[in-house]
Amino acid sequence: MKEFLKYLGSILILVGVALLAFYYFGKMPSNMILASAGIIMVIGFITHIVINKRID
Repeated sequence: MKEFLKYLGSILILVGVALLAFYYFGKMPSNMILASAGIIMVIGFITHIVINKRID
């Protein structure tokens, strides 16, 4: 379980990047996709920092 938690922040950042790619290549221009991708990436960044400080 610790191994999964160690990479949780990185996984969230990659989900945000996937949403940005979906926005770029998709034909649905929507600011909601951009906002959710940004929020997920920020949460992933903060999660990565906090969890890796607590695990190590």
